[in-house]
Amino acid sequence: MTLDATVSPVLADPPRRRREGVFYLCLAILAVAVAAAVLAPWVTPYDPTATSFDAIWLSPSAEHWLGTDQLGRDLLSRVIDGARPTLLGSIALLALATAIGVLIGLTAAWHRGWIDTLLARVTDVMFAFPGLLFVIMIIAVFDSGAVTAVVGMGLAYAPVIAKFTRAIALEEMARPYVDSYRLQGVGGLELCVRYVLLNMLPTLLGYLVVLFGDGLMSLATLNFLGFGSQPPSSDWGLMVEESRSGVIQGFLGPALVPGLTIAIVVVATNVVGVRLSDKLAVRR
Repeated sequence: MTLDATVSPVLADPPRRRREGVFYLCLAILAVAVAAAVLAPWVTPYDPTATSFDAIWLSPSAEHWLGTDQLGRDLLSRVIDGARPTLLGSIALLALATAIGVLIGLTAAWHRGWIDTLLARVTDVMFAFPGLLFVIMIIAVFDSGAVTAVVGMGLAYAPVIAKFTRAIALEEMARPYVDSYRLQGVGGLELCVRYVLLNMLPTLLGYLVVLFGDGLMSLATLNFLGFGSQPPSSDWGLMVEESRSGVIQGFLGPALVPGLTIAIVVVATNVVGVRLSDKLAVRR
């Protein structure tokens, strides 16, 4: 007995719908995170920096939905308020890394020859150097702080984006339309920006969304180590660092809440990035 041809799409449909459901769920999570960053001053139930020594280490309740930390600060308010520095820091480092990396990658792919070799060797040296150690060296020279951490991480991620950009740019420049525009007298800069880069965007955009989650984790690590944002900032990585004493005493909530928030947002960005890249690639 054979299955009718019309049955196969039906049988294959539930897995596809589940993937779509996961994608839209992750998209909703990122939308909530962005909304929290934008609306934090108006939606936080308490002042995220207000301390109360009568409310230290409180468990979740109707008054404090996620409990309080070691200084009696409301955890829900701090997580909502922390979305802004956490997301903005990740966006800033990714923007810096993208501007540098795409420029290097496109330049190397277009000129090739000794320019490509030189840029490849420079990016290889930077790529081989541990990113976190590179940032710590920058912080040791310019002092710790959110701006220094963002700039350092941006420079550390630039070689990664440059290598990826060069690889997909070489593939794109091998297409017939590039030679066609060259014969028409289109300049290299215009050709790269208006056509090559535009056609690379679907693949590049998906990669950058995934890299956003990696950058968020890296910044959170720096903040946890005390090299990035400083108190009284409610950055999620710094919140985990400030809650270490509570973990030793058995109060896991203040560390668990921001830690889980970071993990959920990172997983959501990875899922959205991969799926978004697939969707855009199909529409090319």
